[in-house]
Amino acid sequence: MSDDATSRHDRLDRHDTPGSRNSLRHWIWTRNPVWMLVVPAIIWALQLVPSVRLKNVVLRLLGAEVDEGVALAFGATPDMLWPDLLELRADAIVGYDATLLCHEYLQDEYRTGTVVVGERAMIGAGAVVLPGVHIGADAQVAANSLVTEDVPPGATVVGVPAEVVRRPERSVPDDGVQSPESGDA
Repeated sequence: MSDDATSRHDRLDRHDTPGSRNSLRHWIWTRNPVWMLVVPAIIWALQLVPSVRLKNVVLRLLGAEVDEGVALAFGATPDMLWPDLLELRADAIVGYDATLLCHEYLQDEYRTGTVVVGERAMIGAGAVVLPGVHIGADAQVAANSLVTEDVPPGATVVGVPAEVVRRPERSVPDDGVQSPESGDA
């Protein structure tokens, strides 16, 4: 979906877990147990807070990169175990009940990866963004979409898995004259 040379899978950190049981059974060794108990409670409480400024301050204290003007709607869920792997750029919007995951537990390993939401990007209600995904500036993720790959800047993605349904139009110079590369000259 993205023109970026690396995929989300290439950006994930893989962590093997010992034994024959699934990796979630080893959660206590994946991060400090106090962190794993306290931070999810803080994130859960943040879902109920109406103040976007307070949410941004708390996320910054938890290690997330949160630029000015970011708005997480009521019920939006930043990653509960690795919020420090979130990068939310200026004026991004994360809609009601949307989830930004920076980790995934699998059978033999768990993976972590930074989620980047670009400037002025919008993530619709109920959407889920998987670990390692980069959402470009001005991109839009439709409600209830599952984002498994990067979203190009200015694109709109829809569905499960999310697919590009609209790419950005070429820009017109401020003087109103169309550039030759726009094909309209």
